[in-house]
Amino acid sequence: MSIVVTGATGHLGRHVVEQLLERVPADQITAVVRDEAKAAGLAARGVKLAVADYNAPETFDGLFAAGDKVLLISGNEFDKGRVGQHTVVIEAAKAAGVALLAYTSAPGTLTAALADDHRATEQVLLASGLPYSLLRNGWYHENYTENLAPVLEHGAVVAAAGDGRLSSAARADYAAAAVAVLTGEGHENTTYELGGDEAWSFAEYAAELSRQTGREIAYNPVSVEVLTGILTGAGVPAPVAGILAGVDASIEKGELVVSSGDLSRLIGRPTTPLAEAVTTALKG
Repeated sequence: MSIVVTGATGHLGRHVVEQLLERVPADQITAVVRDEAKAAGLAARGVKLAVADYNAPETFDGLFAAGDKVLLISGNEFDKGRVGQHTVVIEAAKAAGVALLAYTSAPGTLTAALADDHRATEQVLLASGLPYSLLRNGWYHENYTENLAPVLEHGAVVAAAGDGRLSSAARADYAAAAVAVLTGEGHENTTYELGGDEAWSFAEYAAELSRQTGREIAYNPVSVEVLTGILTGAGVPAPVAGILAGVDASIEKGELVVSSGDLSRLIGRPTTPLAEAVTTALKG
């Protein structure tokens, strides 16, 4: 039996594998990667590697074994048909008879276009009959804290979210939840609504940045159309810019406030505060 992590060299996948290494022997972990060279460090630590690509279904043939627990980390190629990509993994897992397939989805309250692929993937997974766990991840602190350069340059946080609030958490928090599900018992056929303990607004985020930098950082609320234009002007492909701006519209409606408490319960500790993520990013 192996714990298999797809997208293992991605932002979330790396956290998951690192935390798994603290809990289980390395030879019980299989990292699914597209580029073996990127995973050389994991292989050196004894993690098994499997080279496969969501866009090449045959690469998943025989990859899973009966009894495996699988974490399907959602793809980020919005233009490649993510539902079809995810279905490749689900079908291969079903054929192998895996013990559990956990999928990183989006909050059930999210109606933005970003959620469409997640809802459709959930339907494929439920229809497969596999034992499943839906990890409905909320927004990540790093979606903001990893892009501080333009904020600091212009002295402004720009978003199309009005006074909306969101319950973000750190990638490491969501990874810890996945690890808890993959290494624990009793998580078959479960749905977890995952988000940070504290909801915040962009005005509060700007105030926190001001406090930590000693500079005046303003919050400039803009329309979805204006934000879409800003993002495309910065080189973001138009379809992706539209999806990201659509998330802001959902934030304004409160759709990314997750109040279930599932995340802190699963990981057995409070979630990482936004202020801590800001501190980490500013040090970097």
